[in-house]
Amino acid sequence: MKNTKFSKLVAEKINTDQFYNVDEALNFVMDFKKESFNESVDVAFNLGVDPRHAEENIRLSLNLPHGVGRDVSVLAIVNADKEDEAKEAGADFVGKDDYLEKIKGGWSDVDKIVVTPDLMAQLGKLGKVLGPKGLMPNPKSGTVTNDISKAVKELKAGKLDARVEKNGILHSSIGKTSFSSEQLKENFEALHNAIKTARPNSFKGKYLKSISISSTHGPGIKIGVE
Repeated sequence: MKNTKFSKLVAEKINTDQFYNVDEALNFVMDFKKESFNESVDVAFNLGVDPRHAEENIRLSLNLPHGVGRDVSVLAIVNADKEDEAKEAGADFVGKDDYLEKIKGGWSDVDKIVVTPDLMAQLGKLGKVLGPKGLMPNPKSGTVTNDISKAVKELKAGKLDARVEKNGILHSSIGKTSFSSEQLKENFEALHNAIKTARPNSFKGKYLKSISISSTHGPGIKIGVE
């Protein structure tokens, strides 16, 4: 199979056996970005944890310094007395019974869902629909709360909610190729620090095994781990 022109260019510039620092990796991301498409810039952290153990099931919820660079659609499941609060905060969809029925029927055309604690039991029954899509609200991520206004505003601003997968990998976006390298670096460092802080006290062994960064259509670049 012949290498494409793009693949050859990547092979000429990037040594797949080499680890790069963050600045070098981001420079490569920018070198290979598509001018016609605003790509997502994603990072994969390979952690030595076993998510089957509760204390090693790493979950993060934080606001990156420059957001993630995309519009986030938010559904607020609330009673009538909270509807105005949710709408004023910027929620795209607001309601209760009508949306519970839509979700029950398979609807999930939304990025995030927030719900008040008193309605979580009703929403929890729809776990088979929401769980696989990563849409089930969680108190730890701030999406099960009585402060609906704060939750919606944070999500609309690009609040990050990421968790380690069963293979120990934590994937997350840190922005777009339209961001400056400095913005992407600051977002990366905020996420990197949050992951290091989340290390379980009881964990023994190599916690952060490897890191790689890539744009949607770009090559994966390995970053050295301290």
